This record gives sequence, C-alpha cells and structure tokens, in this order.
Amino acid sequence: MRVVLPRPSAESALARAEDLFHRVERACTRFDADSPLMLANAFPRDWHVVPDVLYAAVSEAARAHRETDGSFDPRVLRTLTAYGYDRSLPFASGGVDVDAGRDRPTAARGSWRPGLDDARAAIRIGRDPIDLGGIGKGLAVRWAAAELADAGRGFLIEAGGDCYASGAGPDEEGWRIGVEDPTGGPVPLAVLDATDTGVATSSIRLRRWRAGGKSVHHLIDPRTGEAAQTGLLAVTVLGPDPAWAEVWSKSLFLAGRGAMRHLADEKGLAALWVDEDGFVGTSRAMKPRVLWRRD
Repeated sequence: MRVVLPRPSAESALARAEDLFHRVERACTRFDADSPLMLANAFPRDWHVVPDVLYAAVSEAARAHRETDGSFDPRVLRTLTAYGYDRSLPFASGGVDVDAGRDRPTAARGSWRPGLDDARAAIRIGRDPIDLGGIGKGLAVRWAAAELADAGRGFLIEAGGDCYASGAGPDEEGWRIGVEDPTGGPVPLAVLDATDTGVATSSIRLRRWRAGGKSVHHLIDPRTGEAAQTGLLAVTVLGPDPAWAEVWSKSLFLAGRGAMRHLADEKGLAALWVDEDGFVGTSRAMKPRVLWRRD
C-alpha cells in the first residue's frame, strides 16, 4: 500500500515533513494505550482498519521479516513489557532500575505472517503483539525525505540515530556523519561520507537499564526473547532507504560478532560495527564511505 501524503499548497515542504513524524508517532507508538497500534495489539487476532502510515509500517515490517529470514521480528513487545519498558524511561547509561513486569520474556514462535487487506487498509497482527518503534522511525525519515526532495539544495533529517542526508551539505561538499563511540568516549569511531543516503545505528549505549536487578537493553533477540548478547555494542548501516538501513542495522547486530561481516558482504551492505573488545570493523561496501577512522 502506498502512503498518500497530503500536499496543501499553502503548507511548506518542511511543515509537511514535520507533520509526517507526528502522524507516525500517533499511529505507531506503543506508549499510548489508545494509539491505533496498541488498540490492534489489544486484540491481535481481529481485523482492524488503521491509518495509512500504520498499515504501511506493518506491511513493511512483514516484508523485512521475510527478507531477513526472521531476524527482524517486531514480536518483542511482551519482552519489553516484561522488562518494564512499557513506558518512557529516563535512560542514563544503564543506571535506571525498574521493577520487572509480571510476564516473563518470551521468544517469538514460528514465522510472522500478519493479515493485510489493501482494499480496506486493515491489519490482523496475529498471535503476538508487536513493536514498530525502529522501523516506524525509519519510515518516517523515508517519507519526510520524499517531501523535502525538491525543497532546496540539500537537507539533513535526524531522528535519534536514524537520519537521511541529501544534497550539497553545509560546506558544499556533501554530508559528513560521525559515528558515536558506544562506550561514551568523546571522539567518534569514524567519519562517514553520508551524502544522499540514509544512516541507521543499532546500539546499546543509551537504551540500557536494569529490570529486577538484571542488566537489559532494547535490542531483543526474537530467538530467545531476551536482550541480545552478540558480542557487539553498535552497528551502523548506510543505505539509500533509511527504513531498510534501520532493518539491517538491527539484523546485523543480532547476527553477532562472528557472522555479521559475512552477512553484510553477502548482502552488499555498507556496515560499520564495534564489538565488546573495542574492535571497529567495516564491510567491503562501507570502506569507500569511510573518510576517517579512529585507530
């Protein structure tokens, strides 16, 4: 389904792009029990007619689930709730301690095949509730970039780890994006040429906390239903579509330290990662985009 974006002549491209973020937030947030997503999650086996942005997000998430062989799986909401992350938390590098929920973390069961009815823009989520936070943000960046495509000589959209950079840049030489050190150091790991591309990072630097005395984070492994322990701290992916850069950054993170280089090269992904020992690696497709790298 194609998302139909309103284009009133009196509104600027910037206003339309900003409005897109608000639309996605209202439809796809899991922090509001009355959002269209959470109303559908409350009765996941029923059909629900939903806003166009939510329908598109579920459809894109289902495609991502198929194309990543299940490593991208939005059925992690029960684990996040069990960890106490059913509300916005004041993250502070792991220093937040919350009471664990009553439910135990659970692994996703089988392939995810949501019901999708294009004619009615209706969804049926299936057995398990879903979280669309990551891919929803990536899609908001994608759609906002489309609104701004003809608005000027260049622009940068930044959405908390996901961004899209287009055009000349502030110094007329394109855009340079620094990759943050996930250990909190003041010097970036690398500086990338991110001109006319999306950038997404999956990292455990900020969204870490303690749930019932246990150290956890928000990157959930659907195979175990637990916070992923893969030997990695962060993965950054460049790609023409910010939503798919988001999908692959998480999928590569879940692949883990031992397998992600092969997967990134097999898929032709421009990826940079840092592991728990501080090693910084790059895929073949990323090497031409690295302008500077910390030794």
